[in-house]
Amino acid sequence: MKRVTLNLLALTIAVFLVGCSSSGGRYAVEQDYGPSRKVDVSNVPDAVPRVEPKSRGGNKSPYTVLGKRYYVMPSSVGYKARGVASWYGKKFHGHKTSNGETYNMYAMSAAHKSLPLPGYVQVTNLTNGKKVIVRVNDRGPFHGGRIIDLSYAAASKLDMLGSGTAKVEVEAIDPASWSSSSKGIVRALPAPVAAPASISDESSGAPRYLQVGAFSLESTASEAINQLQTMLPGYQLRIVPLALKDRTLYRVQVGPVQLNANLAELVSRIEAAGYLRPHLVD
Repeated sequence: MKRVTLNLLALTIAVFLVGCSSSGGRYAVEQDYGPSRKVDVSNVPDAVPRVEPKSRGGNKSPYTVLGKRYYVMPSSVGYKARGVASWYGKKFHGHKTSNGETYNMYAMSAAHKSLPLPGYVQVTNLTNGKKVIVRVNDRGPFHGGRIIDLSYAAASKLDMLGSGTAKVEVEAIDPASWSSSSKGIVRALPAPVAAPASISDESSGAPRYLQVGAFSLESTASEAINQLQTMLPGYQLRIVPLALKDRTLYRVQVGPVQLNANLAELVSRIEAAGYLRPHLVD
């Protein structure tokens, strides 16, 4: 009888755990945390609004999480709201966002329950006046009373990591009008310059580069360079085409670099921009 009771208890616990997973997964877990040691994200630039098509994923309306139904807005134009912001970190880091991208807690991104994906918003901490621009590519937060979930980097720049939440104002940005009004700023950005020869790899005699990524479209590679050039002053950013049998890949590379302590910092800055696992190439 005792063995039957224990088996029944084990089965009940297993069913409960499966039920939690199917009713929200990580969304059902309240506890979240940042990196094991503090990471300086002060140099991570705000997201740069640009016109993008709606994602294939994450825009289904209505959708249900934890038994509650949510509706996606047809457009973000004119959206402005005040409420409580929270942030999410390592629990979701490296996992897929609602629109199919990979969540990077060191990038300037956010989750929202109803704005179309992707989108851009300005978030203002009403306590200290600090502002950030983030790219909305995920759904959430699915806890009562919160209107936006910010990445670790965005929350850090708003100085709300310690408190966990903050009273904020969220205002949608129209990328089309933002781009036209910001062209002067974009033109004023310093062009990337070649780094001094002293930071090449002296052991081999050949300069080394960090490859950020390989893209099927040259326009996407150019966008990556535009994003990275303000973060990496003193480095050359280049596109190196690679012709394959059926297509051409456009590789984005940063350098020259040398194998020293500064390399780890450079890799961290590139990863903070959302480009995971950059690797060395000749």
